[in-house]
Amino acid sequence: MDKLVVMARVGGIWTSPARKSGRSEGHERCRAIAGQGLEGCAHANPPRREVLFVSREHLDSVGVEPGAIRENVTVEGADVQQWPIGQRLRAGGAVFEGTMVCDPCHRMDELREGLRAELDGRRGMLARIVESGEVAVGDEIALL
Repeated sequence: MDKLVVMARVGGIWTSPARKSGRSEGHERCRAIAGQGLEGCAHANPPRREVLFVSREHLDSVGVEPGAIRENVTVEGADVQQWPIGQRLRAGGAVFEGTMVCDPCHRMDELREGLRAELDGRRGMLARIVESGEVAVGDEIALL
């Protein structure tokens, strides 16, 4: 059995119905599907960009609401930028592995001029899904 180190909670779960839709839909729970991303999310780009984790504290620091920057999982209680690449974590019934830091793109400035620069070093951590499972708001996030 893996030793679990609980370090945070799922504060929000978001999917986008279509690429470039500019919309994020919030969910109380969602299925994470290995090799695909969150069920119903058009932004997944396997294998390295299946899910985007963003720290709530980073969103607050730039004055944007959860879901606004098209993250999939809003994390409360941890700085996701500090997770090492390759770190595995469990959120609800799914296991994820950090693959790369997400750099803010030009689309952030479509939300608010200058947001791309404000998000530098705070855009989040991309991950792949190692084990499929359901993730719900309030679930613990534990490092494996």
